Amino acid sequence: MAETPTSQTPNLITKSFNEEDPVTEFDSNTMRRSKPGIKRLLLVLTVLSSFILALPFLLKSIEIYRSPLPFDAIDSLSKDVKSNPLYFPCRFRTMFVGFDEFSVKRLEFEILESMGKLRGYDVVNDGCGCGSSSEVSVTIEFDVNEFAGGSGGDDDNVMDERLHLVLRDGDESESLTGGKVYTVVVVKKDDEVETRVVVGKYRHAWVVGNVLEYDAVTIISDVFVKFFMKAGRKEEGLVHQGQFLPVGADGSVVLSFSLLNANPQDWIYDWDFKRIDEVLLAPVVDALAPIANISVESQVLYHTPKSSFSPWDENLQSYVFSTKDLPFFVNSNEWHLDTSIAAGGRSKVLQFVVYVPSSEEWPLLLQLPNGEISKTNGFISPMWGGVIVWNPPSSLKSLRDKNPVRHMFSPQDLQEIFEVFMGQLRQLLGLNSDYTYVAESHTYKFLASEKGFTEWELDVLSRHHTCSNLISCATTLGSLSTLVLSLPRMIIMDEIGKQVKFSLEAASLAQSNASLGLYDASAGSSRQARALAEDAFFHPSIMSISYYSFEHCFAIYSFSYTQFMASGQPFFLPVSMHIIVAAARELRRYKKEKAKYLAWPVMEKKSN
Repeated sequence: MAETPTSQTPNLITKSFNEEDPVTEFDSNTMRRSKPGIKRLLLVLTVLSSFILALPFLLKSIEIYRSPLPFDAIDSLSKDVKSNPLYFPCRFRTMFVGFDEFSVKRLEFEILESMGKLRGYDVVNDGCGCGSSSEVSVTIEFDVNEFAGGSGGDDDNVMDERLHLVLRDGDESESLTGGKVYTVVVVKKDDEVETRVVVGKYRHAWVVGNVLEYDAVTIISDVFVKFFMKAGRKEEGLVHQGQFLPVGADGSVVLSFSLLNANPQDWIYDWDFKRIDEVLLAPVVDALAPIANISVESQVLYHTPKSSFSPWDENLQSYVFSTKDLPFFVNSNEWHLDTSIAAGGRSKVLQFVVYVPSSEEWPLLLQLPNGEISKTNGFISPMWGGVIVWNPPSSLKSLRDKNPVRHMFSPQDLQEIFEVFMGQLRQLLGLNSDYTYVAESHTYKFLASEKGFTEWELDVLSRHHTCSNLISCATTLGSLSTLVLSLPRMIIMDEIGKQVKFSLEAASLAQSNASLGLYDASAGSSRQARALAEDAFFHPSIMSISYYSFEHCFAIYSFSYTQFMASGQPFFLPVSMHIIVAAARELRRYKKEKAKYLAWPVMEKKSN
């Protein structure tokens, strides 16, 4: 009886253990009894939403402002300048005095035919100058005395002024008919043995002598083409070959005159430059005003030896430097010439130097390649300036051991120096220093102008300058267009857009003025077009971000959304990546916990 309870107890314990079996099968790694909370998920999603909402502000903060540029107009100007060279209307007039009546139309045709042979019939690719539609008119006069030229000297100057009053070369006809008028007067005088051709300082020339019609046609064509159209140069249009005038991008030129005393212990020279400026240079500056804004400055330097020592020549009894020594003549270490205060921005400085050698190299002469001594004793360096070597008189040689005395250049010396400088300036501008033209049956004479440049030379410079400015403007604007299109992240300010717009307008106005024959107006407009194009291309905002890239924006300008409120916050990209990763991880955790919560009721239901 006593063993019965004992045998039943294990059965009760086993049954109780079986009733608790569902509880013992609960796995915390795969199941949970409580519902997972969403506080952490909402917190992370709130932070992520704030970043998403701040994204438009971020994009706005790194937005690149680009003023719209007229790319089509720029391309049109570039194509127009390349395919359609600029030509000016020119009118050529010929007056025959003392000739018998002849066919005017026949002579006009013969002159045009002869001009075409000299110039070349393919005027489309000839560069820049008088167009192919230039007119030639022929008239007959019978009053020989009114147009009779003198025998030379002062009579030619008187004749030049008389023709200027009678013909009024282009002063009034320019605004009425368009283009400059160039005139050649042929006066037939049977008693003249030699035929004389005189080219005046205005826009006319005259021929005097017993000249036949055939010879007159040849002379007239030579004057029209070789001088009035080309100013004595071989080619009329040189701008397409890269030969530009030495004018700054802003249309200004600084003429810097320097007097260099190589060794002031030998002798010291000074000059009255005020007289040079007011009397001699003022007419030149006024004459070149339509082409460039010219300013003048001067200085006197001491202890300025040249770079190399010249050898002594026994035959010439002087120290000689040749054209091979010219690259080593200018001593850039001792010649402090680039001290201009007038040159600002992109102005061009032309240096004109008077070099006074020391007694150790006295006298110093320039020997030309043909073995002759230079008459001017000077040389030029294209786009830089010119140098004149001035040797003191021999009487000062014996005084070199004593205390040096300051010597002033005499008015005659200053006049000679200025004439050499004018010849150098003419060469730098693409003209001849002087004209020497000899024909078989007649002689040529060219009258000089007190302004340094004749009217027909200034016309050639104006045409050349206008074309070179338009080519430079089109090239600069084309480069700016290419640069802007290649860098989509470049900032284009409104000022740049206005400069490009005004440059295109000025270029169009220059082309219009050129077609109407308004030389000075076209030169001024082309100069303004080039200056505006250069200002736009070299704008400070462009120069500072010319190499701005998207990688730069991605790495630097990905600011935090709190950057708008405080500085020094972390970058947007690193923080946003952490927020996105945290949100994805929290979402994944929430889904996993919710799955565990849903797995417990299923297990409980199965156990029941």
